[in-house]
Amino acid sequence: MSDFFSVTFLETLRDKVLPGLWPLLVAMLLCALLVPVAIRLSNRTGLMALPGGRHAHTKATPLLGGLAMFVGFAIAVLIFVPSSINRTGVLVVSGLAAILLIADDRWPVSPGLKFAFQLLVALVAVFVFGFLITYFGLPNSGQNGVATLVYLGWLSIPVSLFWLLSMQNTVNFLDGVDGLAAGVVFIVALTLLIAAAGRDQIDVVQFAGALAGCCLGFLLFNFNPARIFMGDSGSHFLGAALGVISILGVAKVAVAFALVIPILALALPIADTAWAIVRRRTGHVSVARPDTEHLHHRLQAFGLTPRQTCYVFYAATALFGTVGLMFFGHRRILAVVLVAALVIASTVAADWLQRTGTRIPAPFLRRLLSEPGTR
Repeated sequence: MSDFFSVTFLETLRDKVLPGLWPLLVAMLLCALLVPVAIRLSNRTGLMALPGGRHAHTKATPLLGGLAMFVGFAIAVLIFVPSSINRTGVLVVSGLAAILLIADDRWPVSPGLKFAFQLLVALVAVFVFGFLITYFGLPNSGQNGVATLVYLGWLSIPVSLFWLLSMQNTVNFLDGVDGLAAGVVFIVALTLLIAAAGRDQIDVVQFAGALAGCCLGFLLFNFNPARIFMGDSGSHFLGAALGVISILGVAKVAVAFALVIPILALALPIADTAWAIVRRRTGHVSVARPDTEHLHHRLQAFGLTPRQTCYVFYAATALFGTVGLMFFGHRRILAVVLVAALVIASTVAADWLQRTGTRIPAPFLRRLLSEPGTR
């Protein structure tokens, strides 16, 4: 497996990363310009998230952020990604998710109808545009240490449908704190960009760059305290886009564990989503029924602020995503991300201790420092 960092920094920047930087910047700028328009449109059409229930905000908040994100993403993709069936597929699938789920923002639909929308998006991706996970690799099982590919055959259809449905629901469940879903997807998109750059997948680099850019532009207005929400339209757009872009990355990479990068990067929200399904089923309620028992809710109940909760998820996403990149040969970046994650974690912890007035007892410190081997 070639090492992405074996080439010089300038060559890497010019040939592999730069193609994703321009879509990122354009999508970010466009989204930043479109969000104020979406705010006004939300106010005029009544597409507002009202306070009360499981919502923590205290005033009506616009809900059309997802539409602004999709338009910024789509324009950047149309400008930079060459015309192809893959480009059309990514835009149609992600756009279909964004448009269909506006209905749930305007008139809360039944869980069955919402799942039907999600399934329709996945079916279009698989049967119309051929976004399929067709194989997986067994590490170092072939000759000369090359992975042996195991083709899924007809199983590729249910596996791909499950993946696309999972991505939509994972991001949707994640969208419970100002700036959380957009920030996490921004980091995951950057992770996919780096992985694709290491394999010379320029189109995937450009798709991932545009997705990261629209998230970053939206975060300017969505970070706590949020002036606009992405709504179900935005969370499903991000989930569908992540799903098809990651499948495109897999389709051209004959290596073991090709999906490990998005899976690890989203390890925390995926685990939270799985636990939410188990929790609701054991409680004999619908898995689609919203509650305030997600991990991000529990972190806030523990005493973290919405921003601190985001920082915890951002650090975990970056760290797990970097571990995933190690499977693609990007080992040197792990140290940098690990240090950054530790800095973020220690900053959040120190701020929480200061704000809550928690102190480590002096006798405990004296005991700790006097024990052998502690100096």
